[in-house]
Amino acid sequence: MTRIAPIRKRADFVAANHGIRVARPGFVLLVKTESAPADEADMRFGVTVTKKIGNAVVRNRMKRRFRALLRDALPQAGISGADHVMIGREGGVERDFAMLRDELAVALSRAAEGKGDPPRKRGGPRKPRK
Repeated sequence: MTRIAPIRKRADFVAANHGIRVARPGFVLLVKTESAPADEADMRFGVTVTKKIGNAVVRNRMKRRFRALLRDALPQAGISGADHVMIGREGGVERDFAMLRDELAVALSRAAEGKGDPPRKRGGPRKPRK
């Protein structure tokens, strides 16, 4: 049986940001391989939603949905010995649960193949020089 544990420390969330990144319309999946201690669990997961998404009720609802998705999908499709972090996006809370489940399956398969999205560009739009 696959043991799954939650990620608790901020340092582990930050470390996951240096792994594979797969963006979907409702969320971003970060996967950092070789992160989970072998004695704790086979794989770990974490969920984060920023205040830009909405008030506490909306954020907590999104986190509950993401935790349920991860607990359901990780035993079959998760990467063993890796940390999986889901970051909520703007339209994620309104998306259909079945659609989120399908998107998570695609994201996990892409991460297992090592096909992440390119890294984000730093900074925002620049003003033209005069």
